[in-house]
Amino acid sequence: MTTKVIKGSVIVVRSDAPVIFDGQSALDFVVNIGYEHDCRNIAINKAALAEKYFKLSTGIAGEVAQKFVNYGYRLAIFGDFSGYTSKPLHDYIYECNQGGHLYFVADEDEAVRRLGG
Repeated sequence: MTTKVIKGSVIVVRSDAPVIFDGQSALDFVVNIGYEHDCRNIAINKAALAEKYFKLSTGIAGEVAQKFVNYGYRLAIFGDFSGYTSKPLHDYIYECNQGGHLYFVADEDEAVRRLGG
């Protein structure tokens, strides 16, 4: 896993393997990354999330979002989401992108822009 801080306002995390599997691992991630860099805006690549995150019926997406929001963090997940055919997932992504805490975007640059970096 690699991290970098953009202009002190956004942490960008890239991982080839999942680091977030459920609510507890999301909380551990926030504590380790967010507190370490004293930053509330985190961009993370799609591969860093367990694939079951993208199956809304597991409840993991909501659990992870709740952890980030409850602890005052904003998250942008970047990557290619076009391979998912689930209408509920597409609706979830659309609704998240309309808010101010969780975004699904195509690439790292857009993630940083959305988070204000």
